[in-house]
Amino acid sequence: MSITLTDNAAERMTNFLANRGSGIGVRLSVQTTGCSGLGYNMEFVDKLNEDDTLFKDKGVQLIIDAKSLIYIDGTEVDFQKDGLNEGFEFNNPNSKAECGCGESFTV
Repeated sequence: MSITLTDNAAERMTNFLANRGSGIGVRLSVQTTGCSGLGYNMEFVDKLNEDDTLFKDKGVQLIIDAKSLIYIDGTEVDFQKDGLNEGFEFNNPNSKAECGCGESFTV
């Protein structure tokens, strides 16, 4: 099982955590949303839950709950900036399809 970060994603997350001034890492989870059914959610984490799995890549701690891990195991998180557009991108080998706007996926 693994979740990995590109250098760009790790740098962006490290900067976010430093600017926040606290937190042990970033939670990556899946929630029901959008056209295709599942969407990614990211938030700061101050405390681990019992069902969390902790991954560390490039100095960033990624926290994944047990429910989400089955959908995103093997995912690489990237951060891209193109002109005025910027955001995290998820290269998920479990994703079978994405909606047209790219906001949700199905497995």
